[in-house]
Amino acid sequence: MTSDRHAARLGRIKFRAWHRGTREADYMIGCFFDRFHTEWNEAEIAWFEALLDEEDHDLLAWALGTEPVPERYVGALMARMQQLDYVDIPR
Repeated sequence: MTSDRHAARLGRIKFRAWHRGTREADYMIGCFFDRFHTEWNEAEIAWFEALLDEEDHDLLAWALGTEPVPERYVGALMARMQQLDYVDIPR
């Protein structure tokens, strides 16, 4: 993928991560993207894109551990998301 196409793809992902529909999900998903996306390989970017298709209430429940994580999302990235130490809420 060319760097221009890659940058455009990441821009679309960032927009989707920060415009979820609820403030809680915006901060959780958006901050996660902002903090870690530069470390991701193609498979991890694809994982996150797929995650963005899920409902906010499911994402929050999986990250908070109140609902089991579907097998397709179990792994290192979800474990990292569940730490929630990347969320930075401005005052």
